[in-house]
Amino acid sequence: MKYTGLFLGGLLTGAALGASIALLYAPQKGSETREQVKGKIKEMEAELQQLREKVKVKGGELKEEMKVKMNDLEKKIENLIKEYKQNLEPTHGAN
Repeated sequence: MKYTGLFLGGLLTGAALGASIALLYAPQKGSETREQVKGKIKEMEAELQQLREKVKVKGGELKEEMKVKMNDLEKKIENLIKEYKQNLEPTHGAN
């Protein structure tokens, strides 16, 4: 999860820098450029918020999936222990 956040942060940072540089080299007034940069920043903030929500949802899904798998694993271990104990018990009439 940590690496996903770092990747997404780097991706958004790179996109923001690229967009900013492209706008700075565009032949237009400074005020127009500033407005475009502000607009792009707002768009990226919205995208970042959407990505945060997706990561949060995915993290919750993974957490639930892990709970189910852990419960299944616990049951399998309990069953194996029972089988092992049953195999250790002496059988009646063996002597």
